[in-house]
Amino acid sequence: MPTTITPTSTEPKPKRHLEDHDHGSGRRPPTDKRTGGGGDNDNWNDRPNGNRGPRERLVRYRMGIFFALASDLMFFVAIVSTFFVSQSTGHFDAYNNYVNEWSPTLIPPILWLNTAVLILSSITMEAARRRMFHEVDVMDEWLGLGKPITRGAIPWVAATVILGIVFLIGQWVAWTQLALQHVFFLSNPSSHFFYLITGVHGIHLILGIFGLSAALIGLYASRSLESRQIMVDCAAWYWHSMGIFWLFLFTLLVFFQ
Repeated sequence: MPTTITPTSTEPKPKRHLEDHDHGSGRRPPTDKRTGGGGDNDNWNDRPNGNRGPRERLVRYRMGIFFALASDLMFFVAIVSTFFVSQSTGHFDAYNNYVNEWSPTLIPPILWLNTAVLILSSITMEAARRRMFHEVDVMDEWLGLGKPITRGAIPWVAATVILGIVFLIGQWVAWTQLALQHVFFLSNPSSHFFYLITGVHGIHLILGIFGLSAALIGLYASRSLESRQIMVDCAAWYWHSMGIFWLFLFTLLVFFQ
């Protein structure tokens, strides 16, 4: 019986692209090294706005804090500008003599201690903020294996609240000391700006203490780690900004009167 020979096809086989190979895993290998190879579409940056994970929410809240602080900065700049204008402004009396009513206000020594207290409070708040993002312990909280970072941050936030209250008490003592020297709000332009600057900053610090207290309550009550991190982070940035503002204003009162 004759043997039948089947001719082989001379048509070239279609090339398979690299992405068609699954390498035995059932899906193509990850091409974005930023995802860590954990699966398809793991890269947050490739997702639409509003669906990019916890970090997007944190950035959004931070931007809100920074915009609010920008308006505060402009307010303080306006006060400082008026400070220097008033310092160099005078008038002519009935005898055609130029009179400048600016008389430097003696800074109560307790303000130096208050400044040290506020710097220390900024350090304790930063310790709390860093604790909330401690990578080694974050995973335990995500997995529901306790609250190691929250428990570690609570004492630091509480210490910041206490130091903030101590600072405000010190400011009140400074006002009392000036009053005993008969230096009041309307005594002269310098005392006017001293009370205005310290008073406005004190109001902002009171708002900061309310924010810290809310973050402290949230550390106990909130079930969302992400929410706890955002509360502490935003409170920390606000508190740091108040510390920086005070250092600038304190330098103004001490060295530029």
